[in-house]
Amino acid sequence: MTVAFLIGAIVFGVVILLVVSRLARKFARRLNRSYFESKWSELLQRVKTPEGIVLSVIDADKLLDEALRKKGYKGKTMGERLVAAQRELSDNDGVWFAHKLRNRLVHEPDVRLRKNDARDALGGIKQGLKDLGAL
Repeated sequence: MTVAFLIGAIVFGVVILLVVSRLARKFARRLNRSYFESKWSELLQRVKTPEGIVLSVIDADKLLDEALRKKGYKGKTMGERLVAAQRELSDNDGVWFAHKLRNRLVHEPDVRLRKNDARDALGGIKQGLKDLGAL
């Protein structure tokens, strides 16, 4: 065997591995859209009351985290999973706004949720769920 043949075989193998890994990512785990659509619809039903708005933002954040986990994003926290998924999210800032708002709602007892912030948060999470193929 010649050195050129060995180099060619190695390059060919690397190219094949790159193509296979690219295709594996493209056809990665598909989410059960009907499940996520049902959950999304349920949480939107609660938006009619002030307490329901807060719970909707919190539950929407949980739903996005569930989608991230089911898509196979790794991380100990949702924040780590969001960082791992940032290339797939078209409105990364909107998703982060929603997640930070959720954290404030859960950890700061005196936070008042404005309707505009809730609408923006739910919109960011909805876009994130669409980007992941959940909606």
